[in-house]
Formats: sequence, C-alpha cells, structure tokens
Amino acid sequence: MTPCTIILPAHDEADYIGACLDHVLAQDHQGPVELIVIANGCHDDTAGRARACTPVFAERGWRLRVEELAEGGKIGALNHGDACAGPGIRLYLDADIRMGPRLLSGIVRILDVAEPRYAGGRLVVAPAHSWVSRAYARFWQKLPFVAQGVTGAGLFAVNQAGRARWGAFPRIISDDTFARLQFEETERFLVDEPYEWPLVEGFSRLVRVRRRQDQGVAEIARLFPELPPRQGHARPSKAQLVGLASRDPLGFAAYSTVALAVRLGRNSQEWARGR
Repeated sequence: MTPCTIILPAHDEADYIGACLDHVLAQDHQGPVELIVIANGCHDDTAGRARACTPVFAERGWRLRVEELAEGGKIGALNHGDACAGPGIRLYLDADIRMGPRLLSGIVRILDVAEPRYAGGRLVVAPAHSWVSRAYARFWQKLPFVAQGVTGAGLFAVNQAGRARWGAFPRIISDDTFARLQFEETERFLVDEPYEWPLVEGFSRLVRVRRRQDQGVAEIARLFPELPPRQGHARPSKAQLVGLASRDPLGFAAYSTVALAVRLGRNSQEWARGR
C-alpha cells in the first residue's frame, strides 16, 4: 500500500494538538503512516505535547516525528515538512482539525493511483458559542462550494504525481487555495467522510478572517493568473442564494452583513487566523 505522510504545521497549538493527534490515531487506515509535526515559533508546549504521543503512534506501527523551528510561519513550516517527507501520498493537516475515523482510509483509496489527484473530506464547522458565528456557519456550510466541493480548509491531500505539480509553497496567504487550484475540477475528489473545522467567535473576528481569506484569493489571482480559471463553479447563483436565504433568513443576515463589512473595510491589512 502507498505510504502516507501527514504534514502538520503548528504554532502555539498546545490546547488543540492533543485532540488532533488522538483523531489521527483513531483512523481505521491500516497502511504505513508518518506524521510530521512542525512546531514553528511556539511559545507554549506544542512540541512537548506532540512528542508525548510518540509511543502510541509506535504501537500502531506508525511514526510520529516532531520538528521545531525557531521562526514562526505556516509556509516555512509546510516547506520544512515537505523537505522531511518521503515519497507517496501527502496530507496537509491543521493542528485544530478533528478527522472522522474513516477519512484517512478514504483519502488513500482515492489517491492511490498514478494520475495526479487532489482530495479532501466533508467539512463540518465545529459548534460555535456565539449566535452570530453559529448563524454564519449554518448558512456558509450550505453554499455549493462548501456543501458539494472540496474546500481544502484545514485539510487537503495529494498523491505523488499531484504534488509534483508545484515546488515549494510560495509565501502567500492562502496555501490551501494555491494547492487546490493546481488541479482541474475533474482531478479534485471529495471523500464523503467528515472532519471538524473550527470557526472564529464573534462578528469582528468573522470580518477579519473573511477579509484575510478574500485577500488571499486576490493575491493568488495577481501572482498566479493562470490558477483562478480552474476554480470551477464556486459562486452560488442568485436563485440559489434566494432559496438559501428564504430557508435561513438569520443565517443569510449574518453571512451578508459580514460580507458587507469586509467590502466596506477592504483596504484593512490586519492579520487574522482561522480561529
């Protein structure tokens, strides 16, 4: 069976990485796996908590490797992880993701072919505490790109032929969009198994993260103009929006108000993480 390497960049994720690794260990996949945690610029015990899981991975016959980088930054961590990885399938995983137990085996089955392929799971937003984040998430998850597509948010995978499509990750905002658009729609595969992805809490954070996401997409269009045409049918039609809004007016209000706030403050450049 084709080996799989999981590349997991982590910056100050001590509160999340244990659950993430527990969900990796709970996978029903029986093939060879190496997980490389790249703790980058951490000021907490991310690396130590990851290393504590090494014996449990060894009991499964899997290898857990922890690399520490003094400098923070996800792109540097991704490239370091790639430099450490061997041949085969590569799965890129954020430290706050919780994978459903059959997701890894489903991804490996899809990617264990000679032709280039990209794959991901079915994104499920983790339960939010604030009403605005719950309403936003409820509506956003029903948009065609999320409900039917392979978003790559927090988790995506490629086979060896697919990874050969690009070299090092460029220093850009949206690494997941960059990787996804290396592939045509016919080369992107949704594995119908869930993974839980956290959303930020509260209106102002939603605006900051949505603005950062939009900036990332615009940056790719500017630097790599050949990539956006591969996006496919990502935007909902007016009829689809009207239908979704009529079924969930509160969710639509939250989603559209965040979008409006992003447009009104589109020149702002503050940094924001996805949670």
